[in-house]
Amino acid sequence: MDTIKFIIDLVLHLDRYLNIIITNYGTWTYLILFVVVFIETGLVVTPFLPGDSLLFAAGALAAVVPSFNVWILLPLVFLAAVLGDTVNYSIGHYIGPRVFTDDIRFLKREYLLRAQHFYEKHGGKTIFLARFIPIIRTFAPFVAGVGKMRYGYFIGFNVFGALGWTSLMTLGGYFFGRTKFISQNFSLVVVAIIVISFIPPVVEVLKNRKQAKASLESETEEL
Repeated sequence: MDTIKFIIDLVLHLDRYLNIIITNYGTWTYLILFVVVFIETGLVVTPFLPGDSLLFAAGALAAVVPSFNVWILLPLVFLAAVLGDTVNYSIGHYIGPRVFTDDIRFLKREYLLRAQHFYEKHGGKTIFLARFIPIIRTFAPFVAGVGKMRYGYFIGFNVFGALGWTSLMTLGGYFFGRTKFISQNFSLVVVAIIVISFIPPVVEVLKNRKQAKASLESETEEL
Protein backbone atom coordinates (compact mmCIF):
# COMPACT_ATOMS: atom_id res chain seq x y z
CA MET A 1 0.00 0.00 0.00
CA ASP A 2 2.85 2.38 0.86
CA THR A 3 4.42 1.67 -2.54
CA ILE A 4 1.17 2.53 -4.35
CA LYS A 5 0.86 5.76 -2.37
CA PHE A 6 4.45 6.66 -3.24
CA ILE A 7 3.90 6.01 -6.96
CA ILE A 8 0.75 8.16 -6.98
CA ASP A 9 2.55 10.93 -5.09
CA LEU A 10 5.51 10.66 -7.47
CA VAL A 11 3.32 10.99 -10.57
CA LEU A 12 1.27 13.89 -9.19
CA HIS A 13 4.25 15.82 -7.81
CA LEU A 14 6.96 15.11 -10.35
CA ASP A 15 7.87 18.79 -10.47
CA ARG A 16 8.94 18.66 -6.81
CA TYR A 17 10.82 15.36 -7.13
CA LEU A 18 12.59 16.42 -10.32
CA ASN A 19 13.59 19.72 -8.75
CA ILE A 20 15.21 17.81 -5.89
CA ILE A 21 16.95 15.45 -8.32
CA ILE A 22 18.31 18.33 -10.41
CA THR A 23 19.57 20.08 -7.28
CA ASN A 24 21.26 16.97 -5.90
CA TYR A 25 22.54 15.30 -9.07
CA GLY A 26 22.99 18.09 -11.61
CA THR A 27 23.85 16.80 -15.09
CA TRP A 28 23.26 13.21 -13.95
CA THR A 29 19.56 14.10 -14.16
CA TYR A 30 19.76 13.66 -17.95
CA LEU A 31 20.93 10.07 -17.49
CA ILE A 32 18.25 9.39 -14.86
CA LEU A 33 15.50 10.61 -17.20
CA PHE A 34 17.00 8.65 -20.09
CA VAL A 35 16.91 5.44 -18.03
CA VAL A 36 13.34 6.01 -16.77
CA VAL A 37 11.98 6.67 -20.28
CA PHE A 38 13.90 3.70 -21.66
CA ILE A 39 12.59 1.34 -18.96
CA GLU A 40 9.01 2.65 -19.21
CA THR A 41 8.91 1.96 -22.94
CA GLY A 42 11.35 -0.95 -23.10
CA LEU A 43 10.25 -3.36 -20.41
CA VAL A 44 6.75 -4.79 -20.55
CA VAL A 45 6.73 -5.23 -16.75
CA THR A 46 7.08 -1.49 -15.99
CA PRO A 47 3.98 0.23 -17.41
CA PHE A 48 3.40 1.97 -14.06
CA LEU A 49 6.34 4.35 -14.51
CA PRO A 50 5.40 7.96 -15.36
CA GLY A 51 5.95 8.90 -18.99
CA ASP A 52 3.82 11.80 -20.20
CA SER A 53 3.87 13.67 -16.89
CA LEU A 54 7.61 13.05 -16.47
CA LEU A 55 8.44 14.62 -19.84
CA PHE A 56 6.06 17.52 -19.22
CA ALA A 57 7.57 18.20 -15.78
CA ALA A 58 11.10 17.93 -17.16
CA GLY A 59 10.28 20.42 -19.90
CA ALA A 60 8.68 22.81 -17.41
CA LEU A 61 11.75 22.70 -15.16
CA ALA A 62 14.08 23.18 -18.13
CA ALA A 63 12.32 26.51 -18.70
CA VAL A 64 13.17 27.85 -15.23
CA VAL A 65 16.37 26.06 -14.19
CA PRO A 66 19.36 27.56 -16.07
CA SER A 67 21.55 24.46 -15.66
CA PHE A 68 18.89 22.16 -17.14
CA ASN A 69 18.87 22.51 -20.94
CA VAL A 70 15.81 21.40 -22.88
CA TRP A 71 17.81 21.05 -26.12
CA ILE A 72 20.05 18.47 -24.45
CA LEU A 73 17.09 16.79 -22.78
CA LEU A 74 14.94 16.44 -25.91
CA PRO A 75 17.28 14.32 -28.10
CA LEU A 76 18.16 12.12 -25.12
CA VAL A 77 14.56 11.23 -24.23
CA PHE A 78 13.79 10.76 -27.94
CA LEU A 79 16.67 8.27 -28.24
CA ALA A 80 15.54 6.52 -25.04
CA ALA A 81 12.00 6.16 -26.41
CA VAL A 82 13.20 4.72 -29.73
CA LEU A 83 15.61 2.27 -28.09
CA GLY A 84 13.01 1.29 -25.49
CA ASP A 85 10.40 0.35 -28.09
CA THR A 86 13.05 -1.47 -30.14
CA VAL A 87 14.11 -3.59 -27.17
CA ASN A 88 10.48 -4.28 -26.23
CA TYR A 89 9.72 -5.34 -29.81
CA SER A 90 12.79 -7.59 -29.86
CA ILE A 91 11.78 -9.30 -26.61
CA GLY A 92 8.28 -9.96 -27.96
CA HIS A 93 9.67 -11.14 -31.30
CA TYR A 94 12.05 -13.57 -29.62
CA ILE A 95 9.99 -15.06 -26.79
CA GLY A 96 6.45 -14.68 -28.21
CA PRO A 97 6.30 -17.88 -30.28
CA ARG A 98 7.99 -19.80 -27.44
CA VAL A 99 5.48 -18.90 -24.71
CA PHE A 100 2.27 -18.92 -26.73
CA THR A 101 1.24 -22.56 -26.68
CA ASP A 102 -2.02 -24.43 -26.22
CA ASP A 103 -0.66 -25.82 -22.95
CA ILE A 104 -1.05 -22.50 -21.11
CA ARG A 105 -4.58 -21.24 -20.62
CA PHE A 106 -3.87 -17.52 -20.98
CA LEU A 107 -1.13 -17.83 -23.63
CA LYS A 108 -2.78 -19.88 -26.34
CA ARG A 109 -1.37 -19.93 -29.88
CA GLU A 110 -4.77 -18.65 -31.02
CA TYR A 111 -3.99 -15.37 -29.29
CA LEU A 112 -0.64 -15.17 -31.08
CA LEU A 113 -2.36 -15.63 -34.44
CA ARG A 114 -4.87 -12.92 -33.54
CA ALA A 115 -2.02 -10.57 -32.66
CA GLN A 116 -0.32 -11.28 -35.96
CA HIS A 117 -3.55 -10.62 -37.87
CA PHE A 118 -4.21 -7.41 -35.95
CA TYR A 119 -0.76 -5.97 -36.62
CA GLU A 120 -0.95 -6.89 -40.29
CA LYS A 121 -4.08 -4.77 -40.49
CA HIS A 122 -3.56 -1.95 -37.96
CA GLY A 123 0.09 -2.23 -36.92
CA GLY A 124 1.56 1.12 -37.94
CA LYS A 125 -1.32 3.21 -36.62
CA THR A 126 -1.30 1.27 -33.35
CA ILE A 127 2.43 1.79 -32.76
CA PHE A 128 2.12 5.53 -33.38
CA LEU A 129 -1.04 6.15 -31.30
CA ALA A 130 0.19 3.93 -28.46
CA ARG A 131 3.01 6.40 -27.82
CA PHE A 132 0.49 8.84 -26.39
CA ILE A 133 -1.39 6.34 -24.19
CA PRO A 134 -0.07 5.32 -20.76
CA ILE A 135 0.28 1.55 -20.13
CA ILE A 136 -0.67 0.72 -23.75
CA ARG A 137 2.56 2.49 -24.76
CA THR A 138 4.51 -0.18 -22.88
CA PHE A 139 2.65 -3.19 -24.26
CA ALA A 140 2.22 -2.18 -27.93
CA PRO A 141 5.80 -2.80 -29.15
CA PHE A 142 5.96 -6.11 -27.26
CA VAL A 143 2.75 -7.31 -28.91
CA ALA A 144 4.04 -6.06 -32.28
CA GLY A 145 7.07 -8.29 -31.81
CA VAL A 146 4.90 -11.21 -30.74
CA GLY A 147 2.71 -10.62 -33.80
CA LYS A 148 5.76 -10.79 -36.09
CA MET A 149 5.24 -7.26 -37.42
CA ARG A 150 7.98 -6.64 -40.00
CA TYR A 151 10.80 -4.70 -38.29
CA GLY A 152 11.43 -2.41 -41.26
CA TYR A 153 7.78 -1.33 -41.02
CA PHE A 154 7.85 -1.12 -37.21
CA ILE A 155 10.95 1.07 -36.92
CA GLY A 156 9.50 3.86 -39.06
CA PHE A 157 6.42 4.25 -36.86
CA ASN A 158 8.59 3.75 -33.78
CA VAL A 159 10.81 6.72 -34.67
CA PHE A 160 7.93 8.90 -35.89
CA GLY A 161 5.86 8.17 -32.78
CA ALA A 162 8.79 8.73 -30.43
CA LEU A 163 9.56 12.07 -32.06
CA GLY A 164 5.95 13.23 -31.79
CA TRP A 165 5.49 12.03 -28.21
CA THR A 166 8.73 13.36 -26.70
CA SER A 167 8.50 16.67 -28.57
CA LEU A 168 4.86 17.30 -27.67
CA MET A 169 5.24 16.50 -23.98
CA THR A 170 8.68 18.01 -23.38
CA LEU A 171 8.19 21.20 -25.38
CA GLY A 172 4.63 21.50 -24.06
CA GLY A 173 6.06 21.62 -20.55
CA TYR A 174 8.85 23.96 -21.65
CA PHE A 175 6.58 26.56 -23.24
CA PHE A 176 3.49 26.26 -21.03
CA GLY A 177 4.70 24.73 -17.78
CA ARG A 178 6.06 28.04 -16.52
CA THR A 179 2.66 29.77 -16.68
CA LYS A 180 1.18 30.70 -13.32
CA PHE A 181 -1.94 28.54 -13.62
CA ILE A 182 -0.07 25.36 -14.55
CA SER A 183 2.67 25.85 -11.97
CA GLN A 184 0.05 26.34 -9.24
CA ASN A 185 -2.14 23.44 -10.40
CA PHE A 186 0.44 20.92 -11.59
CA SER A 187 -1.39 17.93 -10.09
CA LEU A 188 -4.56 18.80 -12.02
CA VAL A 189 -2.55 19.25 -15.21
CA VAL A 190 -1.00 15.78 -14.78
CA VAL A 191 -4.44 14.22 -14.33
CA ALA A 192 -5.68 16.10 -17.41
CA ILE A 193 -2.72 14.82 -19.46
CA ILE A 194 -3.50 11.24 -18.43
CA VAL A 195 -7.23 11.61 -19.23
CA ILE A 196 -6.54 13.22 -22.62
CA SER A 197 -4.08 10.43 -23.41
CA PHE A 198 -6.92 7.89 -23.30
CA ILE A 199 -9.15 9.79 -25.74
CA PRO A 200 -7.65 8.35 -29.00
CA PRO A 201 -8.28 4.66 -28.14
CA VAL A 202 -11.79 5.44 -26.87
CA VAL A 203 -12.59 7.23 -30.13
CA GLU A 204 -11.13 4.31 -32.11
CA VAL A 205 -13.21 1.77 -30.18
CA LEU A 206 -16.41 3.77 -30.70
CA LYS A 207 -15.57 4.17 -34.39
CA ASN A 208 -15.02 0.43 -34.84
CA ARG A 209 -18.25 -0.38 -32.99
CA LYS A 210 -20.17 2.01 -35.22
CA GLN A 211 -18.67 0.45 -38.34
CA ALA A 212 -19.40 -3.06 -37.07
CA LYS A 213 -23.00 -2.11 -36.28
CA ALA A 214 -23.47 -0.53 -39.71
CA SER A 215 -22.00 -3.63 -41.36
CA LEU A 216 -24.30 -5.92 -39.36
CA GLU A 217 -27.37 -3.83 -40.24
CA SER A 218 -26.37 -3.90 -43.91
CA GLU A 219 -26.05 -7.69 -43.88
CA THR A 220 -29.41 -8.00 -42.08
CA GLU A 221 -31.14 -5.86 -44.72
CA GLU A 222 -29.68 -8.02 -47.50
CA LEU A 223 -31.08 -11.13 -45.85
